Amino acid sequence: MSRDTLPLLVEFCGEEHTVQPGQTFSIGRDADLVVDDNAYLHRRMIELAHHDGFWWLRNVGSRLSVTVSGEAGRLQSWVGPGSSVPLVLPAVSVLFSAGGTTYEIDVRAEVPVFESVSHGGDSDSDATLGAVDLTPTQFQLVLALAEQTLRRAGTGTADLPTNAAAAQRLGWSTTTFNRKLDNVCDKFDRAGVKGMRGGPERLATQRRARLVEYAVAARIVTAQHLPLLDTRGEVS
Repeated sequence: MSRDTLPLLVEFCGEEHTVQPGQTFSIGRDADLVVDDNAYLHRRMIELAHHDGFWWLRNVGSRLSVTVSGEAGRLQSWVGPGSSVPLVLPAVSVLFSAGGTTYEIDVRAEVPVFESVSHGGDSDSDATLGAVDLTPTQFQLVLALAEQTLRRAGTGTADLPTNAAAAQRLGWSTTTFNRKLDNVCDKFDRAGVKGMRGGPERLATQRRARLVEYAVAARIVTAQHLPLLDTRGEVS
């Protein structure tokens, strides 16, 4: 079977779809794959199609961004509205957020187009774009925001906590949480991670959702880190 005829496999909440070359497969609120009836979600958020020898993911929405992550978080693309990215890995996770809810979809090709090669050594392979030095309390902040996403256990959706709820989870004041959140987003922004800046056209929820998407996709926080939420230390 030639590469041009290989299907793409899309999985969400245990439901699997096979996409054949020649098809255009849509994902959204009213699409081939309906992920939710969330009014904040575009009717069609993503389109998957095969052309020019590759499978492509296109963000066909007008407001929301999409994160595409593969190789255990070592490779990641941020796909803004109207942009496309080729799917060159055998398996990727596709994450996006709408109205405080984060969605994750698994996409697989039966034969990889590209394979990364590890050169060994003692360096941490996860220390790539966006790697920053977080203090223990900054790490806990990211973990608190990502907790429900990490606990979703394959359900495909997770709600983003409010700042007040995340602060209460950590035993902090909301003022302290907000200050530290600004510092964390500034760190990632300086490291080159898009979507971390606030502004009149970027709601606070969108910035926090982007932080969670990036941290989960890049494996900065994982389910194994969750016990650290119950560790109380000095907040500075």
